[in-house]
Amino acid sequence: MSGAEQRVRTVEVPGAVLAVHRPAAGDGADGREPGLFVHGLGGSAANWTALMDRLGDVVDGEAVDLPGFGRSGPPADGNLSVSGHVRAVIGYLEAAGRGPVHLFGNSLGGAVAVRLAALRPDLVRSLTLVSPALPELPPQRSAWSTGLLALPGLPALLRRLPVNERGPEQATEDLLRLVYGDPAGLSAAARAEAVAEYRRRLEVPHAMQALTGSARGIVSAYTERGDQALWRQAENVPAPVLLVYGLRDKLVGYRSARRACAAFADARLLVLPESGHVAMMEHPDQVARAVRELIAEAAR
Repeated sequence: MSGAEQRVRTVEVPGAVLAVHRPAAGDGADGREPGLFVHGLGGSAANWTALMDRLGDVVDGEAVDLPGFGRSGPPADGNLSVSGHVRAVIGYLEAAGRGPVHLFGNSLGGAVAVRLAALRPDLVRSLTLVSPALPELPPQRSAWSTGLLALPGLPALLRRLPVNERGPEQATEDLLRLVYGDPAGLSAAARAEAVAEYRRRLEVPHAMQALTGSARGIVSAYTERGDQALWRQAENVPAPVLLVYGLRDKLVGYRSARRACAAFADARLLVLPESGHVAMMEHPDQVARAVRELIAEAAR
């Protein structure tokens, strides 16, 4: 994991055992307010390292690997729905006794954070959403590949394909082009780290199941109605919200920003013209500045 050295511990929660990452320095006893960072589909806690580093003086941050991702094992009951991930994160916050927290979510993690903040407002001080996976119908064409992951039988098909013919380097490059607005700006070290992470995932037997199952969970959440609808739940979030969108995002369209600003009771918007789907990795300085303003407002 890049940036400051991290400590990793495992915490048993209802239905899963989560890996929780935090900077090696600091134990939260210095007056900083607690924060929790939740990654997106196919990601891990490492996606938040750059932003956590920049907020380390104001937020006592921890990042979780959702069930089946990063260093967390798959859920015991196989529940990879948005609600299943919410259950795991709530379980961790209750077990750790760290709430209320400044809660951060990207993509799938954004949907998880919205549902959590609506159902358990007592656990959330503020909410920062980077390209949250809120229902966008129809999705933009560049996001169709993610939706296809939800098709039944796809994991078995992908296991039969000669994936290794492309090689980890090319597969990683394809992924970087999908999630970054300008992948050419990545350093050689960052690219090497991304390739190493891709190789590690290839060795994890449950990685494809977690990816496809969680993709299916997002698609299912997009179709939910009534009180379970994510947009309805967004309207019920009382915490102050920072929305971060990149104009080069190929997975979550900027057109969602207007609806999101209208849905949340207390929202502010940061638009990054050069960013893609992972603004906290691509432009962490700009995101950190906006988060500091949000935290200051929440304190007032």
